[in-house]
Amino acid sequence: MSGALAGLAQAGFAMPPELSPYPVRRPGGVQQRTVQEAAELIAEAALGGTVSFAVADANSGVMLEAVNPLRAMPPASVTKALTAAYALNRLGPGYRFRTRVLADGVVTDGRLEGDLWLVGGADPLLDTDRLNDLTRSLAEAGLREVTGRFIVAAGMLPMIHEIDPDQPAHVGYNPAISALTLNFNRVHFEWERGQDGYEVRMDARSESVRPPVSMTRMQVVDRTAPVYGYSTTETHENWTVAESALGRGGARWLPVRRPHLYAAEVFKVLARSRGIVLDEVQVETGAPPEDALVMAAHVSEPLEEILRGMMRWSTNLTAEIVGLLSTQAGGGNPQTLPESAEAMGDWMQERWGVRRQHFVDHSGLGDESRMNTREMVRALVGSGANGGLRRLMKDIPMRDQDGNVLPDHPVDVVAKTGTLYFVSTLAGFARAPSGRDLAFAIFCGDLERRGTFDTSQETRPPGARGYNGRAKQLQQALIERWAAVHG
Repeated sequence: MSGALAGLAQAGFAMPPELSPYPVRRPGGVQQRTVQEAAELIAEAALGGTVSFAVADANSGVMLEAVNPLRAMPPASVTKALTAAYALNRLGPGYRFRTRVLADGVVTDGRLEGDLWLVGGADPLLDTDRLNDLTRSLAEAGLREVTGRFIVAAGMLPMIHEIDPDQPAHVGYNPAISALTLNFNRVHFEWERGQDGYEVRMDARSESVRPPVSMTRMQVVDRTAPVYGYSTTETHENWTVAESALGRGGARWLPVRRPHLYAAEVFKVLARSRGIVLDEVQVETGAPPEDALVMAAHVSEPLEEILRGMMRWSTNLTAEIVGLLSTQAGGGNPQTLPESAEAMGDWMQERWGVRRQHFVDHSGLGDESRMNTREMVRALVGSGANGGLRRLMKDIPMRDQDGNVLPDHPVDVVAKTGTLYFVSTLAGFARAPSGRDLAFAIFCGDLERRGTFDTSQETRPPGARGYNGRAKQLQQALIERWAAVHG
């Protein structure tokens, strides 16, 4: 074993052998089991397509083992780990998002002689409860009347219609992007069948309130397919839904394509409930007056906490917003996600020497992004074996063959997962029982099979669930192998 490991101890990121050259024995009581070669584990998984992995010592960067490490593949949501590192560097862990309500005029006896501004600060977690808090602050400050305009300012970020145009129109994980967001830019659609047809409701519900929404409308139509249809007018977003798909009742969140207008309408409804009647909303792309009075503000949690939630829940909107802001902080002025993603790639090359990558967004939702596992591991090593990125990653529990968590498993893993149909990725850090830290990336993808179905349809293609399950089992088996061989 010593000879085998000595042979693997190459210069950092020198080209590794395709497979570990010798099987080694794992202590295990009376009987000892030979550690399977990576090729055997990959063959048993029977995934099809390509399996690529690379694993290195997380401190020295010495590459220990790899298979197809230069094969460019979609990183999926593993991209969010890179975006998190980008944001920590460019914005700082203590960065906070601010949503403000400004008075451009004089307030006398509760009457504002002037305009009221709702100014978006690109807070990706802004929800209806926080908007409600802002209107409460206005009422507590004594505001009762606004004589001027109600203006929404969302020019801090470019307005982007959707993250990935190849996704189904109605999926909530593919919303629009704006500097004024609300409820992850989703509206709640609820339906119930009655004697005279379906009753439908559109609202911006939260834990405490359910303000109705009229700028997004739904119509039930007599058809079998498609399930949802979408169109826009100058003032409304119009949805249709197939009656045959509704059943007796249900609910789901739908994406909003004009999130600044959505947030403005909800704000108006909440303000009216406190006796403050606002004029029709007007959109301003420029900055608000510098001498305007701050009447209310919501300040988010520190960016580090928001990124930790993004890594755990894999929220696409958060990734895109912090990615765009990070590019702006570096002096860029991106108008599209690919522009900003390219700037992130340039930053990675400058900071870590990472090359051979191409990103189309910051979340990994677009399947045209490409990266190889060797460069992914280079980025992980560059971020630090105990750096800020590792602290943001979520625990990945080891499981038995039935999917049950093994609480006393000797290998500790923190990582970011990524999943598209017929694509499963995992990248992060593993701590072996010896205490050695490993940085790894595993990209599995059957891109030929993925290309046989229409990604704009929400229906899961046959075989996708089984592929994902086998890929996750392979990923765990590889990590256990590395801990035994290299730990």
